[in-house]
Amino acid sequence: MLQSEIKSSFIELGKFLHQFSVDGNVKSSSVLQNDLYFDNFVNLIELSQSHNGWFTPEQVCFSIQAWAKALSYENLTQWLSNYDFSKTETKKVGLVLAGNIPLVGFHDFLSVLISGHDVLIKTSSNDQHLLKFLANYLISVEPKLTSKITFVEGKLEGFDAVIATGSNNTARYFEYYFKDKPSIIRKNRNSVAVLNGKESLEDLVNLGEDIFRYFGLGCRNVSKLFVPKGYNFDNFFKAMYEYRDVIQYEKYANNYDYNKAVFLMSNFQLLDNEFMTIKEDTSYSSPISSVFYEFYEVLEEIQTRLNQDSEQIQCIVSNNLIPNSVSFGQTQQPQLWDYADNVDTLDFLSKI
Repeated sequence: MLQSEIKSSFIELGKFLHQFSVDGNVKSSSVLQNDLYFDNFVNLIELSQSHNGWFTPEQVCFSIQAWAKALSYENLTQWLSNYDFSKTETKKVGLVLAGNIPLVGFHDFLSVLISGHDVLIKTSSNDQHLLKFLANYLISVEPKLTSKITFVEGKLEGFDAVIATGSNNTARYFEYYFKDKPSIIRKNRNSVAVLNGKESLEDLVNLGEDIFRYFGLGCRNVSKLFVPKGYNFDNFFKAMYEYRDVIQYEKYANNYDYNKAVFLMSNFQLLDNEFMTIKEDTSYSSPISSVFYEFYEVLEEIQTRLNQDSEQIQCIVSNNLIPNSVSFGQTQQPQLWDYADNVDTLDFLSKI
């Protein structure tokens, strides 16, 4: 199957996804297979929270819109321009997907197919429906994809290479189980923000997007702040107030109550605004509804620290205080070429 055919199928999928947003769904007569799929996808979005309590319609639509923007002719062309798959021999690539945020495994799914390989997919029990629906849409647009996409219910077998995502604990299992195959094994990572106290209120409101999007469940969510010694958190909390409605979601509220109680029983010093806590802590991984922070005196010390801990870090957010950092509010809108763990998935797939 030609790469151009696969690319065209994903462009059509992007057009399909553009119709769905939190502000309302607008059906377009120019979208392929809409009569078969539009209403069913609306229903699936509405049902997603019953499948996974964290997958509210708002969060699902945000993910859908991010992929709608990514799957344009221009983006796909720019992404693929650095690779040559003309001599790639088709292999079967297994995917073991996470389920922490909606469609979290879509980039791997796209990467395997666009590189000319066949994909064997083992979904997470937390996200079983969205990707299957989009795969069916792709197949309806391009029936040749039928033989290239397989969802696996039981044990993943018969693969030539694998991309597996999990926790640090499951990664050890993956490394053993897949030791004889080419693999990418992804572990826990967190994202951080580096502040210097000169950020505008708008910057900090945008930082709240990096913290609260997907309720903080993604590896691209900011879970740790580095702030200068003596930093005043007043503007930070003023900005976070924009996200106060997050406490209306029961699962988030339960986590807030539980984690706050654990901190207080341990006599930890907290700053609290009734829907999030911040706590001074050297760890990168904070629990849901909480953000850790650490003071610094010299910015270069933070740069050195982050370089040393690079395998624990997914994104760094700042106003260009740290090289290659992400702008405030942009962590959950990566480009196609912003690879998880900075591992070039297409390069891996071109060499298996």
